[in-house]
Amino acid sequence: MGFRRRDICAGALGLAAAAFGVVPFAYAQAGLPSWASAETVAAAKAEGGEIIIYGSMNEQEALPLWKAFETTTGIKVQYVRSSDTGLMSRIVLEARAQQKSWDLVVTTAVSKLPQEFLQTLDLPEARNIDPKAIDPKKKWYGVYSNYNSPAYNTKFVDKANLPKSYEEMAARKDWVGKVAIDGNDSQWVYAMFQHYGEAKARKIISELVANLKPVIVDGHLALARSVGLGEYWVAINNYTNLTINVMLKGGDTDYWTLEPIALFFGQAGINVRAPHPKSAQLATNFLVSKEAQQLLTEAGRLPVRPDVTPNPADAIKRFGEAKVIAVNFSPEDEKKWQRITNELLKPR
Repeated sequence: MGFRRRDICAGALGLAAAAFGVVPFAYAQAGLPSWASAETVAAAKAEGGEIIIYGSMNEQEALPLWKAFETTTGIKVQYVRSSDTGLMSRIVLEARAQQKSWDLVVTTAVSKLPQEFLQTLDLPEARNIDPKAIDPKKKWYGVYSNYNSPAYNTKFVDKANLPKSYEEMAARKDWVGKVAIDGNDSQWVYAMFQHYGEAKARKIISELVANLKPVIVDGHLALARSVGLGEYWVAINNYTNLTINVMLKGGDTDYWTLEPIALFFGQAGINVRAPHPKSAQLATNFLVSKEAQQLLTEAGRLPVRPDVTPNPADAIKRFGEAKVIAVNFSPEDEKKWQRITNELLKPR
């Protein structure tokens, strides 16, 4: 399934940080930050001084982030990285075997897990984040904001001629063969249904597929990179933060605003069988702290805290008054909307 397990170390951090110029926080000079206390750190370290984290975030971003946590707390991080789908499958299999194999999972699919797999958590730093980024049952907390928007290659597509609606996009037959979309964009499909109503949404999406004949891909970061390289001229939809990530690295890409904008969150949840539960609670509190949120913006992740400036600073303001639809799927919702997505994106 492509799992990669990494112990966070100085060498790994240096390679990852150098890739996009991130320097970890020098907490040691100022003592413990607001998200940690001597008591919480001591309780976490008493569990053995380590934590096992499953995540879908690429290692260039994740390793500097978890090195900052490790430097502050002295708790060793073991980071296991895979895709959302790979992580969900692994977690389900391990739960059936009642294995205590992980502490914290950080991915966009935490809410899609059977909720009995997750602990309920009261998080001190939660008072500082967007209320939409908090699960009503407190099974997970949003770590970064996943806005959805179309993206384009700036060398092949003229910004002045970008369509102003999805109906207009569906008429751009000059883009045939140069368009792609991730086949798992069920949140975007849900937002289209909510915004337009089912009949009109089905018509628009069907026309997008029939007229543009998009390539269906599996992987939002790969899609963002492909648009940046010009392999595809346009992504009908993608995660805005990943388009920004490619932009910040010099890719020839940008995004633009079409209604509706689906919004969901990269989420953190704690294993009900966590071998190091107090370490996991401390790590989750760290993820939504101002310090961690600022570090996440270095690669274009969009914060869940209003007191943290995005990178670029106007990244969210660019959406203007466009309709934003928050999406929070249950496991049953996810299955339903993925079936609808598969049906609508089927080549015609």
